[in-house]
Amino acid sequence: MLRGERGNVAIMTALILPVLLSAFGLGFESSHWYQMNRAMQNAADSAAIAAATNASAGYAAEAQAVAAQYGFQNGVNNVTVTASNSAACPSGGANCYSVTISQPVALVLAPLVGYQGDTTIGAVAATGHTPAVPGSPAKLISATAVAVQGTNPRTYCILALASSGAQGITGNGVPNANLNGCDTFSDTSSLCNGHNLNAGFGDAHGTSTVCGAHQDSNLPVLLDPYLALAANIPPSTASSCPNGYPQEPAKNNGTPLPSTNKLSGSINLSGTKILCGDQQLTGNLSVTTSSPGAVLVIENGQLDTNGFTLQTQAGSGLTVIFSGDNTAGYTHAPTGGGTLDIAAPTSGTWSGVALYQDPSLTSGVDISAAGNSPTWDITGLVYLPHSSVTFSGAVNKASNGLSCFDLVVDNVTINGTGSILAEGQCSQAGLSQPTENIPTRGQLVG
Repeated sequence: MLRGERGNVAIMTALILPVLLSAFGLGFESSHWYQMNRAMQNAADSAAIAAATNASAGYAAEAQAVAAQYGFQNGVNNVTVTASNSAACPSGGANCYSVTISQPVALVLAPLVGYQGDTTIGAVAATGHTPAVPGSPAKLISATAVAVQGTNPRTYCILALASSGAQGITGNGVPNANLNGCDTFSDTSSLCNGHNLNAGFGDAHGTSTVCGAHQDSNLPVLLDPYLALAANIPPSTASSCPNGYPQEPAKNNGTPLPSTNKLSGSINLSGTKILCGDQQLTGNLSVTTSSPGAVLVIENGQLDTNGFTLQTQAGSGLTVIFSGDNTAGYTHAPTGGGTLDIAAPTSGTWSGVALYQDPSLTSGVDISAAGNSPTWDITGLVYLPHSSVTFSGAVNKASNGLSCFDLVVDNVTINGTGSILAEGQCSQAGLSQPTENIPTRGQLVG
């Protein structure tokens, strides 16, 4: 029997079998953990994208609903789904959306090699005469995803700030209105009756109805991008206008404007020139400026084209600023039946700005026949932040300018055949247009 070899395999098998079972068991369980983690990560990724896309008070419910579609329902089978809208972003800040999914999994074969997991499941606390039941060892599987709400920049050729609370954009009787695909934005609501103005996007902080081939409502308020330019307006002093602010007579026998307030012919401007009171064209006025352009400040007065044309020559840029105070009787706007043929400067402080009403003015700022009286042939920005504007004419580019026009108002009503030339050259014209980052689908960032 000492020489017999039968039974050796059985002994070796008995010695090796626990090791084999432990190795196979650990491999089986770790493979299961990996597969579960991958499924959980897919669920967390989709849930985080959904939360960032939702971006409302219901983002957490949105995340949990998406996770449930992947088989991970919060509160079922020890699954926990948590969401946050203040997670740290990889690029900085704490406005990202995160979703973490976790679930403990009972151990089956891993304890054979001494692994007791990192948590327990099934523990029952003692109650009354019922003793506590210890939990079973388990492995906690978890996955986390971080997403941010995507944005798509959109520029606008009409921005209604609506600081007065009025409806920002209104379209009435506009079957022939043509904004040539430009986009519009209202910081309150927009309503166009029966016609989309041939605008591209008609967007609004409130509700947008019909004003555009596409309408997006409930967008963030678009802040005034040109307000800070007011700091560059020369302050009004007694020495600026020593003879006061002459006004056009309301009656034929009234005091006529002095010759200093009547403009015609050709002038060469550089820097900033202050004009006091109403200014009236008594003939066509041709303006040549030095680089990058000139500024005309009209204090407490209108610019009455009086049937004539104010035109900037090739290579020249002009900004007309209406400033002063809110004393009753002053008009701070262009008037008359002539033409404004103005190209704004393409660089410098007033780059891209053709007409600018001082935002401190709230009286005498409304315009009832924009683009019609006078005609607007303008390259650049027309900034009328507290003006109620009725727009019924056609805006074309300046004779010596590019195809770029932007209108910023308090509120605007577009009537009849109101139209704006095709856009596309504002960058070359030196104007940074109003831009809103439109929320889009969430994007994973971690």
